[in-house]
Amino acid sequence: MLTNHAKLMQFFSVANEVTGRKKLQKMIYILQKCGMPFEEKYEFHFYGPYSEELTLRVEELCNLGFIHEEKEDKSNYYQYHYTITNDGEEFLHQFAMDMPDFSSQVEAMKGKSSRFLELVATMLYFDGLSTEENIAKVHTVKPKQKYTNEEIQAAHAFIEGLKQ
Repeated sequence: MLTNHAKLMQFFSVANEVTGRKKLQKMIYILQKCGMPFEEKYEFHFYGPYSEELTLRVEELCNLGFIHEEKEDKSNYYQYHYTITNDGEEFLHQFAMDMPDFSSQVEAMKGKSSRFLELVATMLYFDGLSTEENIAKVHTVKPKQKYTNEEIQAAHAFIEGLKQ
């Protein structure tokens, strides 16, 4: 088993359940940007930062029976729920992982919407820009989302809180 797979297993163990593929993508990216040792490569995509590697690793973990993916029909789209299985927990107990504690960040993100985490991840993707340039970039790359100043301020405050 590869180390990066085991790191994801640790994430699922801490998270208990993650609802939504987009939310999962954003949570791992945000943790990575907060200094957690997740190594998936991300590119900017339609919904913000996206990792093909993460998608493939999650699929592999599902195929191994370590992660359970439940597909829920929401009339015009499918919602996915991810949980760690008993086999996954058993594997984690046998595999020594030296990961920093990221449980408080995971709990904070679980309480947020995918839309909000998309904003946070997008802001973090362009974190090399000044605050003004970052906000302008968000409005440029996400015009259909119509993020308000209040949402952007909340995302900025959320980022600051996560990094503490």
